[in-house]
Amino acid sequence: MTTQEPGDTGESWAGDGSWSDESEFTGWEEFGDDADGDSGGARLPVLAVVGRPNVGKSSLVNRFLGRREAVVQDIPGVTRDRVSYDALWNGRKFSVVDTGGWEPDAAGLQQSVAAQAERAMKSADAVLVVIDTTVGATAAEEALARVLRRSKVPVILVANKVDDERLMADAAALWSLGLGEPIPVSALHGRGSGDLLDAVLAALPEAPMDKFGFGGGGPRRVALVGKPNVGKSSLLNKLTGEWRSVVHDVAGTTVDPVDSLVELDGEVWRFVDTAGLRRRVNQASGMEYYASLRTQSALEAAEVAIVLIDSSEPLSEQDQRVISMVADSGRALVLALNKADLVDADRREEITRELERGLNRVPWAQQLNISAETGRGVHRIAPALRTALESWDRRVPTGRLNSWLGELIAATPPPVRGGRQPRVLFATQAANRPPTFVLFTTGFLEAGYRRFIERRLREDFSFTGSPVRVNVRVREKRGRK
Repeated sequence: MTTQEPGDTGESWAGDGSWSDESEFTGWEEFGDDADGDSGGARLPVLAVVGRPNVGKSSLVNRFLGRREAVVQDIPGVTRDRVSYDALWNGRKFSVVDTGGWEPDAAGLQQSVAAQAERAMKSADAVLVVIDTTVGATAAEEALARVLRRSKVPVILVANKVDDERLMADAAALWSLGLGEPIPVSALHGRGSGDLLDAVLAALPEAPMDKFGFGGGGPRRVALVGKPNVGKSSLLNKLTGEWRSVVHDVAGTTVDPVDSLVELDGEVWRFVDTAGLRRRVNQASGMEYYASLRTQSALEAAEVAIVLIDSSEPLSEQDQRVISMVADSGRALVLALNKADLVDADRREEITRELERGLNRVPWAQQLNISAETGRGVHRIAPALRTALESWDRRVPTGRLNSWLGELIAATPPPVRGGRQPRVLFATQAANRPPTFVLFTTGFLEAGYRRFIERRLREDFSFTGSPVRVNVRVREKRGRK
């Protein structure tokens, strides 16, 4: 079980997440093998975007991407993890890492956020320092500048929030940091973003030209979803073998989806840690609303979802809502009952009864007992994902499907409706991902009979871990000439 960040050991950092000595920060070139982007060939250059809280880092990242990907709100501390995105400029592709706000005297949750920013800087090919021009350089930014001046990594200094010419003089005052020429930009309006991207490409190592965009292929995408504080980030950290996501007792620590390439059983997967879903999207507001939208987008971009359930607590309405969302999206599904190390024998019996009642909509999903904290049962995740994806991709030949359906209907014909028994003329598999079957009939089939056909399809063609959809199309009789 390895990760795409072999150099990210954190050995040069103090135990409290701060820098123990500025001199320890000079050897960044030895961490040049880190890559959070696609690894299908040459490694993508990595740009780390750092700065104090609420200086516009995520807004600038969205400007680079050309879309609103990172969650942005006018309060400090929205971004907490280091989140990687693939960016493209002038035909060249690179990975941009958005980080939480860094402060030298951070404590508690903010200390963990700052440590993630430090890891991003340590493993990057270039560092982009964002400063709020309307505030100017603070003591925290001067401390950051002292460390960056001693390092060998290229640094790009950005004077953000320069919305008009009146702030150009304030931007020029940032020369005093000794990090080179400050580039005035406005992440909100896009002013100067083209010049900044040109400077980014000049600072980053050469990357192969990308003439066809981002293309398909690559590792299979796995979304980690669930209600807040069930252990999604802890599981991602256990799988990657390093501290990839911020973990804290505060529910809702993760806001942006966090991508990580993980090797399990000799195969590389792209895991996406998502924000915990508290309520329906239309009932959420502010940061929680945008985090819910990002979670839904991550689920739509994934191929299989791992829904984490806290087995030490009763199955809640939130758990059932998350499971229903995954089933409605048509993605393959694996249920991971986390915190199994906290469950005694009596609680196991209660869980069995709760799952029989609460998971009657997805009886086809595989269930795994795991512990993200201790690693118990985590080795079973990769085989379960492969089984679910094989079912999700499976196609049944039309000839074999109709032979099977003829035998099934002969043994159990559809119920009579309106005094007449509908006939099934033929069937075909219209699509996979998820498997979707269309039955052409002479009359309407009852919902119970459609569920019966779906259940037998699962049993006879091994659609384990994947939703199966059965649609009915009624053919009208032709009128007489």
